[in-house]
Amino acid sequence: MANQIKTLHLDTILENHTQDMTGKVVAITGTTSGTGYVAAREMGKKGAEVLLLNRDSERAVTSYERLVAEVPSGKFVKITCDLQSIESVNQAISEIKSKHKVLDVLCNNAGVMALEDYATQDGYDVQMHTNVISHFQLFKGLLPLLKASQEARVVNHTSMARLGGPLRAEYFDKNGGNLGGNGTEEDNLRFQGPRWERYHQSKLANFVFTYALEEKLKEHKITHILSMVAHPGLAATNLQLTTAKTGGMDVEGEFMHNAQSAEDGATGIIRACLDKQAKSGDFFGPKGWTGFPERLEPEAELIFKENIGNFWQGCESAVGKVEF
Repeated sequence: MANQIKTLHLDTILENHTQDMTGKVVAITGTTSGTGYVAAREMGKKGAEVLLLNRDSERAVTSYERLVAEVPSGKFVKITCDLQSIESVNQAISEIKSKHKVLDVLCNNAGVMALEDYATQDGYDVQMHTNVISHFQLFKGLLPLLKASQEARVVNHTSMARLGGPLRAEYFDKNGGNLGGNGTEEDNLRFQGPRWERYHQSKLANFVFTYALEEKLKEHKITHILSMVAHPGLAATNLQLTTAKTGGMDVEGEFMHNAQSAEDGATGIIRACLDKQAKSGDFFGPKGWTGFPERLEPEAELIFKENIGNFWQGCESAVGKVEF
């Protein structure tokens, strides 16, 4: 399906909302396909050294080889990083620190959607661990490198699933496998039930991360690190295929026939990573399910004190206190 969708907005973003990245270092999670692959490819074309953070797999090797073939002038570096393992993420942080003194962009792109109710090896819900806790861990561990950049960016990837009820502390605890089960077939066809609530909690947390971090940066008078967020709208990527394998959704349903391409889905994070005019707190994405990645007004009702507190406390409980 993705190959049949015409890409409408990527060229405009690349022409009008990016900058030369020669000499810059960019770390991106989840680059084997979809939005992460597109973002890595385009940042490689712009001259950045792109660190590809993926779990060790055949897909990681194949996508790396494809990137090298598509962008012969690019510099791509494979970093093994399993976002469902605290130990693996710490090893990735150590590897990056051993090779680099500066990191200019941390793009927290990777995500899983509406998976079954099970725990990672560390005990956390697989969605919250993959989508949120590990990205917070990467930020915490790589903060010294971000601080060493003249202007660094931390870019989170949320989605329309951010909309809904407040963040709840139990989703950050070691409750994996005990957060509502898998729901009924009817639940999943309607994008409802416990799978989708766990996904909502994780994508809301991605959104809150951005504004919680912005508050912390202001508190510590750090002005050269920008905290931003984007959403892809409805894009045709492997995200849907993965959840469909276990009954999470119907990829052949009418809903997905309204999707935009993975390239257009990536334009929000590309703009957040590369737009010269971007400022801390910016939120980029289509106004609806598809379209050009506009600068959007973040929903104030999602960024209240309790949400920020539950996010920061939950993540620090999992991976340790951030030292600014």
